[in-house]
Amino acid sequence: MINWIQAPKSERLSNLIECYWFIEKTKDATSYPYPKLNPDPSAHLILSPSDQAYFYGLDLHEADVTEPLALRHKSTSFGFGSHWLYPHQQTLQLDHRQAFVHLGIKFRPGALYRLNLNENDEFDSQAVLNQTKATQLQVLIKEKLFTKENLFVEELFSFAREEAELCCDQLDKLLLPWLNQVKEDRHSELVSSVLPLISTTNISSLGERLNCSQRTLERSFIRVTGLSLKQYQAMNKLEVLLEHLYQKQAQDIDWVEVAFEFGFSDQPHLIRHLKKQLGQTPKRYAKERGFTIDVYGGVSSS
Repeated sequence: MINWIQAPKSERLSNLIECYWFIEKTKDATSYPYPKLNPDPSAHLILSPSDQAYFYGLDLHEADVTEPLALRHKSTSFGFGSHWLYPHQQTLQLDHRQAFVHLGIKFRPGALYRLNLNENDEFDSQAVLNQTKATQLQVLIKEKLFTKENLFVEELFSFAREEAELCCDQLDKLLLPWLNQVKEDRHSELVSSVLPLISTTNISSLGERLNCSQRTLERSFIRVTGLSLKQYQAMNKLEVLLEHLYQKQAQDIDWVEVAFEFGFSDQPHLIRHLKKQLGQTPKRYAKERGFTIDVYGGVSSS
């Protein structure tokens, strides 16, 4: 099993891309077969071999996998090769029973809106929320990045296996000419200003901090990210919470202390929140540890 996360070196790219990531599971590797992805406000462009299947499902149970039609009925998306994973509000379940390799580009929240500013049609952030099937953006990516897609992706995989920094250098060179042309409008500029504040500032006071009305801020945020400020804050809070829990053994978790540390009124409030966001209680989560951060490790970008 090989996995790493690296931040882009270019400051210009860092404004749009949070990190590059790589994960490869070989045939002889054993790991949790159905890891889960927690809700994520960011879009990922995932490079994969053209004949490699991907699957993102809701409420997938082991009993379903013998029935392809039932499994597909429950899936939000399935297909082959490189694809977009758009921002999603639900917990998604993956099928990682077979060997696979993925090289991902994680864009910052709202990046898809900014990428589409040069298009004739206005980009609808809410329309792509919770989806993995690509629209005109996938065509755009192929035109901008790929000439001989399979050959190029395999070359990047070779770099990723041997030296992460070399792979990231190649991605920087590939992406910079395209992303260097991206421009901001007043909505994306406002959202860029609010994102660093949203985890440490009460939502009700963000408008005052940025010298604009709260209504203007909310409307721009939804337009750019497809999410309300409250929804984004909850997703960001959940990610930090999962990172915190990843560092602890199940028997060492004091849920009352966790509730207090993360701003919940009490333990029942925390339980309701996790059950809504993860589809399971804290006790069950601590026992199963089935999310991707638990299965593949919590590695910070550097």
